[in-house]
Amino acid sequence: MQGDAIRNAIRRHPFAVNRVAGNRYDGRLSLPQFVPMSRLFKQRRSPIHGNGVFAVATIPAKTELVEYRGRLLTHAQADRMYDGTTDTGHTFLFTLNERYVIDANFEGNVARWINHSCVPNCRAVVEENQQGRRREDRVLIESLREIAAGEELTYDYGISLGERLTPRLKKIWECRCGHARCIGTMLKPKRKPVDRSKNGTT
Repeated sequence: MQGDAIRNAIRRHPFAVNRVAGNRYDGRLSLPQFVPMSRLFKQRRSPIHGNGVFAVATIPAKTELVEYRGRLLTHAQADRMYDGTTDTGHTFLFTLNERYVIDANFEGNVARWINHSCVPNCRAVVEENQQGRRREDRVLIESLREIAAGEELTYDYGISLGERLTPRLKKIWECRCGHARCIGTMLKPKRKPVDRSKNGTT
C-alpha cells in the first residue's frame, strides 16, 4: 500500500466537538463521586468484537462516563512505533489534538474496550485544558441517549484515511455492529469536494 496515511499508525478520532474544561453543555451529567464505576458498566466478551463494555444499570443520556486513558505520544512517535500495523484492523491509539496521541496499549483503562458502532449510544469528546496546556487535554466518553442495563456501550471511532478506501481496506477494518444502518466498515468515506457551480456560486 502507498501513502503516509496507510503506512502510518491508524488512530481513532473524537466526535467533532471540543470544549474547554469547565464549560458544560446543557443537561450534561457527571457521575457522582460516590457511584463506583463497576456499578454502571463492566468489561466482558462482546458479540461485536473481542472485549466490550456493557451497562449494568440504566445510564441517563448526556452522562460523562469515563476518560480514555493511556500514555501520551506525539504523532511522530506514534507513527514510528506503530508503523506497519495498519493491517490488524485494530487500534488503541486515539487522537487527542494536533500534537498528541493517547496510546491505550500502555496504562490504558476500560475505555479502550468500548467498541465501534455505526449507530452508537455514546460519543468521544475532547475537553481542552483551560490554560491551553495541550498535554492536559482529555478524551471523555459520554452517553448520547439513555442506555439500558445489558446494552453494550459503543461510539463511532471516526477512523479516516487519506487513501482510496479499497475493498481490502474496508474488509480489514470491517464493522460488526450489526445495526440495520451499518455501513460495513469502521473507515469513514472520504468527503467529496462540493461542486459550487451547481448552485450558481463560485
